Amino acid sequence: MTESTEKMTGARALIECLYREGVDTIFGYPGGVLLPIYDELYDADIRHILVRHEQAAAHAAEGYARATGKTGVCIATSGPGATNLVTGIANAYMDSIPMVVFTGQVPSSLLGNDAFQEANITGITMPITKHNYLVQDANELPKVIKEAFHIASTGRQGPVLIDLPKDITVQEIDFYYPDKVDLRGYKPTYQGNLQQVKRAASAIKESKNPVIYAGGGVISSNASKELLDLAEKIKAPVTTTLTGMGGFPVEHELFLGMPGMHGAKYANYAIQESDLLIAVGARFDDRVTGKLKAFASNAKIIHIDIDPAEISKNVKVDIPIVGDAKWILQKLLKYTESAQSEKWLDRIAHWKKVHPLHYVEPATGDGIKPQYIIEQITEACKDAIIVTEVGQHQMWAAQYFRFSEPRTFITSGGLGTMGYGFPASIGAKIARPDKVVFDIAGDGSFQMNSQELATAVQENVPVIVAVFNNGYLGMVRQWQELFHNRRYSATCIQNSVDFVKLAEAYGALGLRATKRSEVRPVIEEAIASGRPTVIDFVVEEEENVSPMVPAGAAINEILDLERKE
Repeated sequence: MTESTEKMTGARALIECLYREGVDTIFGYPGGVLLPIYDELYDADIRHILVRHEQAAAHAAEGYARATGKTGVCIATSGPGATNLVTGIANAYMDSIPMVVFTGQVPSSLLGNDAFQEANITGITMPITKHNYLVQDANELPKVIKEAFHIASTGRQGPVLIDLPKDITVQEIDFYYPDKVDLRGYKPTYQGNLQQVKRAASAIKESKNPVIYAGGGVISSNASKELLDLAEKIKAPVTTTLTGMGGFPVEHELFLGMPGMHGAKYANYAIQESDLLIAVGARFDDRVTGKLKAFASNAKIIHIDIDPAEISKNVKVDIPIVGDAKWILQKLLKYTESAQSEKWLDRIAHWKKVHPLHYVEPATGDGIKPQYIIEQITEACKDAIIVTEVGQHQMWAAQYFRFSEPRTFITSGGLGTMGYGFPASIGAKIARPDKVVFDIAGDGSFQMNSQELATAVQENVPVIVAVFNNGYLGMVRQWQELFHNRRYSATCIQNSVDFVKLAEAYGALGLRATKRSEVRPVIEEAIASGRPTVIDFVVEEEENVSPMVPAGAAINEILDLERKE
């Protein structure tokens, strides 16, 4: 370990530890028990982003992590500050995003006494963190922080929480920082079993109709190049999950789009007709598989995943390979042979031709279809980072934006958190100031964390919020239309807010488009402005996300929901 004779408080030690971990940005909100830490932050060479709600701190830290691959860091005070982080922590846990969360806590002597602003945050977050700590001695703080960053960023990545009683932050210690971490009960497997890799290579050689099904693990392990190389070598079409978007170039002839409930028809058909499904860093989520018994029922399944708990959890697999996706794909490339699958690829090309993603143009000629907005954003800025809230707009973004590289699509996949996108986009823009960052939002989702306009303006973070304003909680309304006879119970939010005035009230730029002809000009104005911007796109009220697989159906039992004008 690295020793130092310098004495310092726990608060100062925390800052020194963050330096050692290469942390340059932290998202947070101060409070009474955090005052010693915030006093040290005042002079620290770390950028602190003051959010306006603690939930936004967690989402922003996640956006930062997803845009860079680094571990995101956030901090909040005890009690309600800590509990306000819970949704963001759960979101990062579900999507396997590395994050270290610091929470203040009441002094150790008051723990368990229902003291002012006391909450058992380690107990609350135990099911939604990889690990968490309640620090009881400041001398342990450097070791705890070193372990936390190691656990968060290795294996199946995820959030780790460190709870800091106030007395720990003022306790004086002889500072040291460990050189390495050795946790006897935590040894993630990175190098997969070579015999299993060779079995997978043999199965690929025998396959006539292979499909690669890639998830967020491909992006986490930086394995996009290896995925592309394997797909091209074995001539296998590739479908990516929602969180895997960007892991394979959309324009590539082998790309199938997203599978599942709102996936492309040809992606679902390919999975159902495949004889070999190669799952890489994906967990067979219910929105992908639909009816489990009918999912890829004729296929042998190879499952590559760093988390052994995911193997055969939802779908029984034939060839499991536990390890890092990048390492395993590199070995597969070594052992597989080049293949020719013309008949299979011709069949898929036919499906693409007959069943393309499409939408019906508005009857009025100048109405705005939400899909058209995504297409125009793509044309205006092909290399933008796209962040989304959750709902219909999220699906349209996944369907219609032409992603070409990883870490350019940031969304809430597993938890489906409304209000996620705007703070996550702030984190992404701070991480990647060279990129144009769009938050694709619904008029419902955006209102859940619209107060972060103050953060964007104060910190001069020029994110662009594209609000798809249809006057409804759109995805819920869509289900009410389809399955509840259009009984729109508590989903109409028409005329609830003027988004242009809201933006201007915070000092941001507010723009509006009510006609198709206005869409591209406002997008270009927003990009050119270099300011935090909200664009209010007034879109058709009852546009549906199509195609759609009803809950409980097989993924090839698909509804066409394009509105006939």
